Amino acid sequence: MGERAAGEEASGHPEQQPGGPPRAAGLSSAEAARRLSDVGPNETTEPREHPLYRVLRHFWAPVPWMLEATIALQLAAGEHVEAAMVAALLLINVVLAMVQEGRASATLALLRQRLAPRARVRRDGAWSELPAAVLVPGDVVQLSLGGIVPADARLLSGSVLLDQSMLTGESVAVERAPGEQAYAGALVCRGEAVAEITATGSRTYFGRTAELVRAADVRSSEQQAVLGVVEALTAVNMIIVVGMLAYAFSLGMTTAQIVPLVLAALLSAVPVAMPAVFTLTAALGARRLAGEGVLLARLSALQEAAMIDVLCVDKTGTLTKNSLSVSRVVPLAEGLTAAALLARAAAASSTDGQDPVDAVIRAAAVVQGEPIPPVIRFTPFDPVTKMAEALVAGPDGAPLRIAKGSPIAIAALAPPTPAAQAAQDRLAAEGCRVLVVAAGPPEALAVIGLIGLSDPPREDSAPLLAELEGLGIGAVMVTGDTAATAATVAGAIGLRGPVCPAARIPDEAGPGDYAVYAGVFPEDKFRLVKAFQRRGHAVGMCGDGANDAPALRQAQMGIAVSSATDVAKSAAGLVLTQPGLRGILACIEEGRAAFQRVLTFTLSMLVNKAVTLIVMGGGLVMTGHAVMTPLLQALWMLEGDIPMMARAADRATPTPYPNAWRIRGLVLLALPLGAVKLTYVMGVLALGWFWLAFDPEAMRSLTFLALVLSGQMTGLVLRARGHVWRSRPAAVLLGAIAAAAVLASVFAWAGWFMAPLPGWLVLSLYGTSAGYALALDMVKVALLRRMPIDQR
Repeated sequence: MGERAAGEEASGHPEQQPGGPPRAAGLSSAEAARRLSDVGPNETTEPREHPLYRVLRHFWAPVPWMLEATIALQLAAGEHVEAAMVAALLLINVVLAMVQEGRASATLALLRQRLAPRARVRRDGAWSELPAAVLVPGDVVQLSLGGIVPADARLLSGSVLLDQSMLTGESVAVERAPGEQAYAGALVCRGEAVAEITATGSRTYFGRTAELVRAADVRSSEQQAVLGVVEALTAVNMIIVVGMLAYAFSLGMTTAQIVPLVLAALLSAVPVAMPAVFTLTAALGARRLAGEGVLLARLSALQEAAMIDVLCVDKTGTLTKNSLSVSRVVPLAEGLTAAALLARAAAASSTDGQDPVDAVIRAAAVVQGEPIPPVIRFTPFDPVTKMAEALVAGPDGAPLRIAKGSPIAIAALAPPTPAAQAAQDRLAAEGCRVLVVAAGPPEALAVIGLIGLSDPPREDSAPLLAELEGLGIGAVMVTGDTAATAATVAGAIGLRGPVCPAARIPDEAGPGDYAVYAGVFPEDKFRLVKAFQRRGHAVGMCGDGANDAPALRQAQMGIAVSSATDVAKSAAGLVLTQPGLRGILACIEEGRAAFQRVLTFTLSMLVNKAVTLIVMGGGLVMTGHAVMTPLLQALWMLEGDIPMMARAADRATPTPYPNAWRIRGLVLLALPLGAVKLTYVMGVLALGWFWLAFDPEAMRSLTFLALVLSGQMTGLVLRARGHVWRSRPAAVLLGAIAAAAVLASVFAWAGWFMAPLPGWLVLSLYGTSAGYALALDMVKVALLRRMPIDQR
């Protein structure tokens, strides 16, 4: 049925068409309401989280557990001020996490608003505009040019050209005639039709893909890093606490003396600033990336960007422009030029611009400059016959019939010659969609040429892949298109390697096995990402369609391009808001810089935390008294950990290779570095106890100040791989370090919360801390030359 018939039926009287389907009149409002109550709304939304649960979730993690246990013990021991200080630290972490999560959720909500919210539906015998969410199976809807198919539907009348690239990965639009299926989310590029809804919500093709997205799950590197650090510190803490308890009992210390000792030890092992540093680093990175056209939908995606070593790239709309172009013109008639062939094909093409194939051919003909023959009669493309025709005036004035369409359709009018068949096979092997043009007297057509259409690669695809390779990231094309088309695009953009046969994806696939995976379904993309991850790879997945969404969610770094569907954007960790793929490189570089910030922070935190634990044990052995109280420990956390959050805004240099968390390597590196700090701090305590003959109260003040000043120096030295004087810290970091040092010095000199220390000793500790920093710097540089701590 032609477009005119479709328009007549869509005008409001489909039930009057002879031979029409009996239910073309649509449903009654009562019946639609009943079905809506049975099947639910036509939506694929995520389950909503209760606001209270969203708040409580931030209190249920390893670091909050340690803080909460400490608060409970302090309250039980009557240490109310100390408990309040620790609770403040806990709330800082929770508030930061909730603020950033709220921003990300608001962004995703705005993205989802781009979905077509309404549909033209026939209810109670009349057409009306209703929210797409109220559609039910059996509803009769109108599909019009430029609209989106609101649910899976079967065409009753009319014909439409549908762009399903966002759903199936196919770059070429498909014709749909009466009796054929149209999927939810497809874009109507041409024609009008009346269709009956067959599936809604999660039962649509689109909805089943969304269910796969919910099933996807991968633990973030941030979670793994925090858990690894907590495990390492907990192990050290348990050893020190057990030793301290044994020694305290041997000294005959009372329970009242031992409880504060244990509480102080527990506090010293909590990496309280670590979650906040992760969050702040990602938030600042997200702000910088926004200027590069990259939106972080999940803050943790920035850390993941630093780690990916393989990037799975969808073809259509990602590596290609998702727009047809004339790539080859093959004249087959004697004396016929390519320009003349295009002119004759243009005569058999519509002029209204609604058919993308016809529009491309006419545009190519105009560029060639050959006059288009005057058209006497034109028959537009029919999805049933798979061709378009025109009757034109020939050069001698005699009528000339021109037909343009699929090889099978034209073969019924003009059998192909061996030369034509060979040329057709060559174009198909090059990945082109082949159109055959035949011309001649109305009853004696002959093939005069072939036109190859293709979806051309983006100009930035080849340079992007070359730069990714320079960064140590391998690229793999994963597409639903044919193997021939995918191989052609891969060759054009410099992606070398074998093509995996369609429907033969190995269960234990690796990124080095094939360069191209073609003819894959959404489930295959999802399974392929998981297979790569089982091989130990950190996977990035770049795509634009609903068919890419499950793989986008499963991948460590899911990337939705600017033209992506909302379900793809919701599933991805980052969204490119501008055309092109340059944002991927910007995200990787920013991610690696952010990774270096949190990595060096974690290293300095491990050194500071472990040394503090050992100093508490060593101080107990040296003096027979606790050298830190819970109050001083809480102050040390405020003075030592909180200022180091400024590391999130520090300068950092990205590495030329993919990063990875190597907790074991960090711990092994922290041991010799910690030995340097331990030697210095214990030397200061020995000076105070044996030479200056300080009492236990003064020793606690001295321990507090030595730990704060040396801790700030540790963070300053370990913030970069080279010598400390070769990398200039950010002003905000220097300001935070200076403020922490001055505040701690004032507390110790004035005797606030502790016994006072003489001014000359406070100033002397600045000089000795500088000497310690230089010694630590020399050891650090020597060790990092031999101990890789962040390579995959």
